[in-house]
Parts: sequence; C-alpha cells; structure tokens
Amino acid sequence: MRRSSTALPLPADTGQPRPPGSDWATLRRLLPYLWPYRGRVAVALCFLVGAKLANVGVPVLLKHLVDALDLKPGDPRAMLVVPVGLLLAYAGLRLSTSLFTELRELIFAKVSFGAGKQIALEVFRHLHALSLRFHLERQTGGLSRDIERGTRALQSLVSYSLYTILPTLVEVSLVLAFLGWQFDAGYVWITLAALAVYIGFTVTVTEWRTTFRRKMNELESKAHSRAIDTLLNYETVKYFNNEDFEAHRYDGGLEEYRRAQVKSQGTLSLLNTGQQLVIAVSLVAMLWRATTGVVAGQLTLGDLVMINAFLIQLYIPLNFLGVLYREVKQSLTDLDRMFTLLRREREVADDPDAPALSVLAGTVRFEQVSFAYEPARPILRDVSFEIPAGRTVAVVGPSGAGKSTLARLLYRFYDVTDGRITIDGQDIRRVTQGSVRRAIGIVPQDTVLFNDTVEYNIAYGRPGASRDEVVAAAKAAHIHDFIASTPKGYDTMVGERGLKLSGGEKQRVAIARTLLKDPPILIFDEATSALDSANERAIQAELKSAAQGKTALVIAHRLSTVVDAHQILVMREGRIVECGSHAELLARGGEYARMWALQQAAAREEAAQT
Repeated sequence: MRRSSTALPLPADTGQPRPPGSDWATLRRLLPYLWPYRGRVAVALCFLVGAKLANVGVPVLLKHLVDALDLKPGDPRAMLVVPVGLLLAYAGLRLSTSLFTELRELIFAKVSFGAGKQIALEVFRHLHALSLRFHLERQTGGLSRDIERGTRALQSLVSYSLYTILPTLVEVSLVLAFLGWQFDAGYVWITLAALAVYIGFTVTVTEWRTTFRRKMNELESKAHSRAIDTLLNYETVKYFNNEDFEAHRYDGGLEEYRRAQVKSQGTLSLLNTGQQLVIAVSLVAMLWRATTGVVAGQLTLGDLVMINAFLIQLYIPLNFLGVLYREVKQSLTDLDRMFTLLRREREVADDPDAPALSVLAGTVRFEQVSFAYEPARPILRDVSFEIPAGRTVAVVGPSGAGKSTLARLLYRFYDVTDGRITIDGQDIRRVTQGSVRRAIGIVPQDTVLFNDTVEYNIAYGRPGASRDEVVAAAKAAHIHDFIASTPKGYDTMVGERGLKLSGGEKQRVAIARTLLKDPPILIFDEATSALDSANERAIQAELKSAAQGKTALVIAHRLSTVVDAHQILVMREGRIVECGSHAELLARGGEYARMWALQQAAAREEAAQT
C-alpha cells in the first residue's frame, strides 16, 4: 500500500529545556553512525588510558625527584645532585602523554569526520526527497544553519566525549585510587566533596543559563535567515528602494542578538566565578592537610609537591566543565534538530518495491483527478483528459484555475487526492518517482539557474554530457551564437539564479537543458509569459520545434502561444469547461472565444500605442 502522511512542522526552538530522555534518545540515534568505526574507537580508548596513566605517573615521579634532591649539606651524594634517571623518566612520561594523546586523536579523526559526513549526506538526500510543500514553507537560511550546526555538533560531541569527559573521568578515578592507597581516605573525601559541589553548581547554573543560550541561537538564526532572504531577493529590494528598510530590519535582529549575548555572557561570568571559588576552597583544604602532614613528619616534601600536582591536573579540565556541559547540551540540541529533519515523513513516497516507469509511446491520461493543497480549498475537481502520444495539448484559463497544479501532479510533486494519472496505462503512484521524472522534461515560467557556467547549466539536463552534446543542444535552442559571442563562451558564469542573463537568454538555456535531457514527455509551464512579444515569438518557434514528435502539455496564459495545439482545454475554478482545437473553440463562441477577443483587443491597443 502507498504510504500517505501529512507533513509535520519542525519543532520551534522555544528556549525551554528539552526533556531529559530526549538527550539519551539523540545519543541512541547517533550510535548507528559510530558503530562501523567500533574498532577505531577501541584503539583510541586504549591510547586514552595509556595517556592518562602516563599523566598520573608524572606527579609520582615529581615526588621522587623532589625527595631525591632533599639532601643535607655535606652529604656524600651531593655530587649527584641531579638524579639523571628520574629526569629522563620524567621527560619520557611527559612525551608519552603527548604521544598517546596525538595517536588517539589521529585514530579517532576518521570516526568523527566520517560519521559527520555520513549524517550530512543523509540529511541532504532526505531534504531532496521531501515534498515541494516542505520546501515552499522552509526558510533556506535557518535550514542551512540547522544542518551546519548539526554536523558540527556531532564532531563536537564526539570530541568532547573522547578528548575531555572520558579522559577526565579516567584521570579522576586513577588519582583518587592512588591518594587513597598512598595516604588516607581524607584526601579522597575532600576531593570527592569538591567534585560533587563543583559539578552540582556547574550543572544547575548551566541549565539555568541554557535558556539564554538557546534564545541567543534562535535570534542568530532569525537574523541570518533575514540576511539570506534579502540577498536572495536583491532585485526586489532595489526595485522598491528598500535598502535602508532591510538594513534597519537586519539591525533590529542583530540588536536583539546582542542583548541576548550580553545576558548570556553575564551568566557565564557568574558560573566561572562560582567554579573558581569551589576550586580555591578545595585546594586550600587539601594543601592544608598535606602541609600539616609534612610539618608532623608524616609526609615528605615530595608528597606535598605530588598532591599539589595531582590537584592542578584534576582542576585544569574541570575549569572547562561549565563550557563543556553547555556545549554538550547544545550539541545534543543541534543534533536533535538535524535528526528531526531526518524523521520528517515524505509526503510523497514510493511503494515498497515499486517498479520503474516503462515508457513505450508516452500517452498521458488524467482520470477524474481531484486535488487540494489544503482540505478546505480544493484546486482540481474531477478533471479528465488525455494527451495522446506525440501530440500537444494546451491548458488555458484565468489565474488560480489550477493549470500549474496539473504539471506539479504529473511530476508527482504531490499525489492526487482522488482519481489517478497514468503514463502508458501505468499509475504514476505505483512506479518510482525517479523514473517518472526521468521521463518528463519541463521549461518553467521562472527559470532558475545555478551560479555556475552556462555549460554546467545546460549539461544539468544530462550530467556527464560532452561539450559537443551541450553545444548541439544550445544550437537547437538558438542560444549558441549568443554564448559564442561572450568572452568566455560556455565558461561564462551566469550569476546567482542566472541574474547575469536576460529573461529570453535564461529561457533558451532552459530549453537547451530540456533538449539535452531528451525526455518523451514535455511540459511548458507558461514558458513565455514573462517575456516581451518579440522574445515570445522567437522562443515560441523553438518550443514548437522541441515538442515535435513528443507528448507535450502546454500551460499558457497568452492564447496566441497555443493556437497550433492539437487540443486546447479551458479551465475555470478547477474544472475543464471547454475543449477542442483553436478553430473549434472560436466557432463555439464560449469562454475561449471571449478570452481570445479580449487578448486580441489588448494586443491591437498595445500595437497602436507603439
């Protein structure tokens, strides 16, 4: 059975803490991406333990080194003031710590980067598989930030876990075990109490300030989306002389972001101050106990140095615990938002084991098709017609009649609500979407080009096509001479969305791209409505040539572009109200004849004015 689902909205970042269970759910969702690298993870963990053992050994050697130097004047060993063996061992442990750490990072780099790449690619593919409805509602800037943050969050989370959290836990365990074994439980309890207070304070304050951090990220995404939106609509901003308006709007977003940054920084300062207070108190308690031990003759000077070194090694990573906890929480939030994109159901999904479309002749049929973007507002009502193989059928009618919806349904951007659409008798819902779209080529009203070369944009119709094939398609679309006349020829950059080309040039590129694809079925969706009369007439001939021998659906507003169609359908309010050839419809004197008379009168008036 075909799956059907309603598109789900992305969760808003409300600034409220996420449920505790959601963090574990995100981590469980992450594990399949790390599992293929389990061997590397195990090796990296071995290097981690090796590095921490060497690191814990440094204070122990430092103790022996200090004790060895604690010689009285006149001692016959005074000539051996520097115990060379201990110094060499000390240097070796320092080197081992760095060596094991670098080996761990080298081994683990492939894990974090590989998993990040895999997730980013999966999200990218999934976004292209989502429905047109999703992409009409999304904000490009905010969506790109979610993907960017999510990919970076994976690397950060894995990096923090293996490079900071786990090493600190290993080191704390080793130090506490050594202190308890070498001295007494008092040192262990002081350290554990300090760690408990430190971690409790850090987690509590960080949870409180996470609200401000989330708000700051939300405002940053909002400002970024506004900036992207206004740059994408650069021409519109210029048309209405609204540069200052957009700058003021962007400034408003940045000001909100600045205030959130200041508030976040204030709470961070409070966190750092509290952490340092806990560290200072615990250091005083530990060193007081060790100092009294030295005075009482229970400990050596080396023991005091060792305990101090242990405390410094423990509290240096703990200094970053607030930042670390916040970043881990933020990374989990960012990952969850990216995984939410992956969880979003496809509105249009292929049947399991759906076969590919087999195009023999290319006959297209709409059979009692009804459709609504929203249940309360039907667009198409019981539409039935056929486009015989190799024939051209045109659809005309006022704006909002449902003409372009026919093209979207045929391309299977949406599935019909009732009825069915077939190609050579095959229901397009029962075959793969990819095979349907391979069989159809479209020249849209608004041709959007990639910010790349002319050759790249034409070759996009069939990636991998040779330069000769691209040139042949350009010649067939009558744009080769223009391209050849430019300084860089086919290597000319077309600019963002093709803005460096005129409307007519962009349409010719679109025609060339479709000709290169060479599909059996063509759709011309108001392909000339945005052009002037001269360009329209020139391109109309090329469209007619492109449709020769192919099954073509022409959607038009100007009736002069469809007079040669084998059949013309007139739509109004989602229904077909008339059909026939141009001559038949004129002779009938109905809706089409009235539209023709109005457009001809307007054309004569325009010609008289010029």
